[in-house]
Amino acid sequence: MNGRLAGVALQLSALAVFVCMDTMLKLLTAHYAVPQLMWARFLFSLLAAALFFRLVMGRLPWRSRAPGLQAVRSLLLAASNLMFSTALVYLPLTDCTAIGFASPLFTVALAAVWLKERVGKRRWLGVGIGFAGVLVALRPPFLTGGEPAHWATILPLGTALLFAVYQIMTRRLATIDDPRTTILHTGLAASIAASLAQPFVWTPPSLPDWGLLAALGLLGGAGHGLLVLAYARAPASLLAPMSYTQLIWASIAGVLVFADWPDLWTLLGAAIIALGGVLVALPDRRARQPVET
Repeated sequence: MNGRLAGVALQLSALAVFVCMDTMLKLLTAHYAVPQLMWARFLFSLLAAALFFRLVMGRLPWRSRAPGLQAVRSLLLAASNLMFSTALVYLPLTDCTAIGFASPLFTVALAAVWLKERVGKRRWLGVGIGFAGVLVALRPPFLTGGEPAHWATILPLGTALLFAVYQIMTRRLATIDDPRTTILHTGLAASIAASLAQPFVWTPPSLPDWGLLAALGLLGGAGHGLLVLAYARAPASLLAPMSYTQLIWASIAGVLVFADWPDLWTLLGAAIIALGGVLVALPDRRARQPVET
């Protein structure tokens, strides 16, 4: 139980760090192309992780028993971040976060199919309710009676699916590699892929902006490092619903930094998704046989 509680605490810490990173990312999209921001985010997080392990351990634990799986996981994270960052250009931070809440629902379903984790009827009901909440947050015209939602609303949903696969792969790699190896590999393939795009999008940053770009990478590296440690201590189906706490911090950041107040549909959709998340988080009841004496 102590290990699971530690996993939950690490997951909650990672989510708070991610909101800080997303807020900074949205600010920087006004001045730099998204691929350039992705390059900085992954490169600086990789350098920070490598420096940390070099200083603390005296070596870099690069060697992986599943290098191909590590590369795919890194590229999935890059694609997920690319879609979410592009969405931030067009949508409020709270809206992107609310729609992205589909990720834990995808994670629970994938955990049952791929990792063979036990997911009972109550959790499946929670998944169904959560997806209904995602539909509300997407504001379909037949429900709201208004105009269709912005096309970019599909991007956080794609982010949710890709990030769910990323989380499942994180849990799978926790049984194969040392968590420190996975932390190092998180930004490796992503950095290489993002570097290939720089000749086409590069804008020379000012000296202060170099600091912000480095901070973007440090926050991303810290968040995913905490995530790796969390999934090494607790099952994916338990940790995934904790993501709903991210809406609290995203709403606060949206109001204070961007003056974006979440509308009724966003809040209603998030509330329904959270209800589904609570059902998913509750442990399944197991029938107990009486003990004969």
